[in-house]
Amino acid sequence: MAELFVNSLNASQGKKGRDVSFAIGIVAILLILFLPVPPFLIDIGLALSIALSVLILMVALWIQKPLEFSAFPTVLLIATILRLALGIATTRLILADGDKGVTAAGYIIHGFSQFVMSGDFVIGLVVFLILITVNFLVITKGATRIAEVGARFTLDAIPGKQMAIDADLSAGMIDDKEAQRRRRELEEESSFFGSMDGASKFVRGEAVASLIITAVNIFGGIIIGVTRHGMPLSQAADIYTKLTVGDGLVSQIPALIVSLAAGLLVSKGGTQGSAEQAVLGQLSAYPKALFVAAGLMALMGVTPGLPFLPFATLAGIMAFVGYIIPKRRAEQQARDDIEAQNKKALEKVDTREAIRETMKTAEIELCMGRQLSVRLKANQGELIHRVSKMRRKFAQQYGFIVPEIKLTDSLATPPKAYQIKIHGTIVTTQELRLNDFMVIIGDGRKPDIEGDEVLEPAFGMRALWLNEIYLNDAKRMGLAPIDSLSVLLTHLGEIIRNNLPLLLSYKDMRQLLGQLDPEYRRLIDDICPAHISYSGLQAVLKLLLAERVSIRNLNLILEAVAEIIPHVRKTEQIVEHVRLRIAQQICGDLSDEGVLRVLRLGNRWDLVFHQSIRRDQRGEVVELDIDPKLVEEFITEAAATIRKHLGAGKAFVLVTAPDARPYVRMIVERMFPALAVLSHVEIARGTEIENLGAIS
Repeated sequence: MAELFVNSLNASQGKKGRDVSFAIGIVAILLILFLPVPPFLIDIGLALSIALSVLILMVALWIQKPLEFSAFPTVLLIATILRLALGIATTRLILADGDKGVTAAGYIIHGFSQFVMSGDFVIGLVVFLILITVNFLVITKGATRIAEVGARFTLDAIPGKQMAIDADLSAGMIDDKEAQRRRRELEEESSFFGSMDGASKFVRGEAVASLIITAVNIFGGIIIGVTRHGMPLSQAADIYTKLTVGDGLVSQIPALIVSLAAGLLVSKGGTQGSAEQAVLGQLSAYPKALFVAAGLMALMGVTPGLPFLPFATLAGIMAFVGYIIPKRRAEQQARDDIEAQNKKALEKVDTREAIRETMKTAEIELCMGRQLSVRLKANQGELIHRVSKMRRKFAQQYGFIVPEIKLTDSLATPPKAYQIKIHGTIVTTQELRLNDFMVIIGDGRKPDIEGDEVLEPAFGMRALWLNEIYLNDAKRMGLAPIDSLSVLLTHLGEIIRNNLPLLLSYKDMRQLLGQLDPEYRRLIDDICPAHISYSGLQAVLKLLLAERVSIRNLNLILEAVAEIIPHVRKTEQIVEHVRLRIAQQICGDLSDEGVLRVLRLGNRWDLVFHQSIRRDQRGEVVELDIDPKLVEEFITEAAATIRKHLGAGKAFVLVTAPDARPYVRMIVERMFPALAVLSHVEIARGTEIENLGAIS
């Protein structure tokens, strides 16, 4: 968490520093308009202007669609202001220091005047005027017209595109996020072409301003040179014209580059891909056209009076490209066909896998109604955390990892309710009140407080749903309010405990056995499959879990199984022997503060169950043959006694004879699944016992 905070702080500080630097740069450009700037800073500024214009052109060439450079109008404005500011600064230097020579305004202007003009200011002036003409009348005017028409048609098409987006959203073809993205892109597209229409006016205005600045520099410089510095007219005209034309060239070349970038940007229209893909890809898309052009170039090459080599070279290149393109396309088509076949094969596999996935059912699933799911989204992190904590607790308590709990929502579930499913089967459906709290009242008198009486879902005890405004009243009465999320998770935990045997899969058992020490793995090899199969061993573990007996001491369980398995085969008898061997663990888990509270079956019912047990010739228990009326009577008496002790809120166990224990447990678990039933011999030596009485 601390690292995340530091990273976010550093990021915010970096953004703040970048914002400040950008603002300082804009202010520096404005200061150039008013403050004198030395020549070496002018050189830096002019180099920056040229570099920025080249960068803009390269970005315009490589972007896939115009909206990827939506900041172009802003960048164009900044570049124009930078060139105008530098033009004013150079004008100040030319008029003030022009008498010092052709390097008065810096070495970049001097270099351009020497390189482009070849020392003759007339050549430079002609080149400068041509550049302005090309920029002003050709590139900028065309780009402005394209942007104007594009903005007009984009605005006209907005209602239709909006309706198309709404139709796709209503049909379910796109979701809300995609619809918002498309609407935002539509707005950005209309704003972009509108901005480009206005931004092109910057370049046209700059061209006019350059002409005015050039005229001012030439005529003003000649006048200042002759009248102020006493220079001859010819010398003044030569120096100031060279400086002015050099300055004009330095400013117009970046302006021409930026205008070209603007033209490329708006003329791309709806074509996807970089400029190279849009231009070269489409020009070379028709080999016949290349062959015809190559033939024309060859014909011009052999025409008398025309140079042969340039036309012959172009003819050869075009013919080669026209020949190689169909072959490349055929190879690409073959690759595309193979990819399409592979894709279809993968789609078939994916379809089969998808069907298999739909056939799979979650081992534990918490399915919530839509309203409940939406309300719990705010606490989804806490819900997932508490579910994970619950699984860790079960792993520590029962010795194996329960499957992951799948959280879903469904329209089939009532809006304010939740369903708990085990292996796809609905075990329970309960309504949950998110804004209310539950208090358990049990068998006691209903407190004098407003609330709806219900049965607590986990244990079936009487409870009240209370509004939040009655919480303080409930606490003053000694009641413990439980929030709705805890009610849900308690219910989920109890359902998992009641279904532990179903959740221990064969795979889970083999993983548990594989984690044992080598000695115990050899013990398993001795008894499996010679005496008991792995599925039989799984049945033993499941029977233990059915009575909520932990299998965390798996080595002791295996030792007990190895002791009894040569003599018996019935799983129930093996389980009874295992319980006897791990009696210390069972009593320890069921004790409360070191004391095991026991409720005896009573002499009468001990005798009834003993007389109802049928044995074979070897004395082994075969079945329980008891009168149904006696069963109903036992259920009535046992339920009344057990509920009375449950109301005291202290854990206890039911104790009976060893041979009757499984049958008593089978009857009692229908009403009280969480009540443990032990035999007398399962009470470990040294266990402190508190006798609660008997069912009699």
